[in-house]
Amino acid sequence: MTTQGKAIAVRHETIDESAAGQRIDNYLLRLAKGVPKSHVYRILRSGEVRVNGGRVQQTYRLALGDEVRIPPIRIAETARAVPPPAGKALPVVYEDDAILVIDKPSGKAVHGGSGISHGVIEQLRVQRPELRMLELAHRLDRETSGLLIVAKKRSALTVLHDMMRDGAMEKRYLTLVPGRWTNPLQHVKAPLYKYLTADGERRVRVSPEGKPSHSIVRLVRRWEKYSLLEVELKTGRTHQIRVHLAHLGFQLCGDDKYGDFALNKRLEGEGLKRMFLHAAKLSFIHPLTGERLTLEAALPLELQQFIDRLDALEPRNHG
Repeated sequence: MTTQGKAIAVRHETIDESAAGQRIDNYLLRLAKGVPKSHVYRILRSGEVRVNGGRVQQTYRLALGDEVRIPPIRIAETARAVPPPAGKALPVVYEDDAILVIDKPSGKAVHGGSGISHGVIEQLRVQRPELRMLELAHRLDRETSGLLIVAKKRSALTVLHDMMRDGAMEKRYLTLVPGRWTNPLQHVKAPLYKYLTADGERRVRVSPEGKPSHSIVRLVRRWEKYSLLEVELKTGRTHQIRVHLAHLGFQLCGDDKYGDFALNKRLEGEGLKRMFLHAAKLSFIHPLTGERLTLEAALPLELQQFIDRLDALEPRNHG
């Protein structure tokens, strides 16, 4: 970034694996953060951006080894973003040269936006400046903890997105609900519809107008007043677990959007101060090597302590 009245000189970039396969417009927007989109598209249309010496359309996908000419770009001082603090190192569950899997803490958004200045992905980019590319392969709700995949190569990201879309990735979550869940195994197929509240908040409800959604619920443990469930996602809709279970009358403990608010208040006094939802297991074929990976993340301390408390109050399992 430069100050008002100054400009970045003409630069030439050689496309490596981190950018191969990306559209030229998205590549430029990321490279020139703070520059209005309209300006980026103008320099593309005018032919000031060249790939291998020639003009390209905004939809052109970069190839490994492409030489990109980027003209001088003026950036106002006010457009400079304050970098996110590096913060505490995020716990790594698995890493190689293509992907990074972290155990995301509850309360941390996966990316900035909607009033949040930065999230996990921005923090990772500050902590790992040596990595030319870091992109989220999927998302977790802010209050959900657990396994989150970040791609370090464009080729890996593309394959991971295809897996998500095709349901080829096994994702299992642990959640605690009030009441006695009785079925050892239950398929929930209820279409989910996204909408905005009057306050502009994103919400989801079961509706015939919604997208097909499929969750598989397994009973893990049961106490007199609570049930620990494992939920496998066959589709990845927004708030899918929360809405599917609430639709069946089993709101997640600690859920501040779809939950039982009186119960949540009581649970806070008993030590559960967050939503009980944890991305506990991922199983998938590595996007580049073809090896099957099965990764697990143990329940965070605050959730495990609440389970231990239930066990202490009620030694016998109410199976």
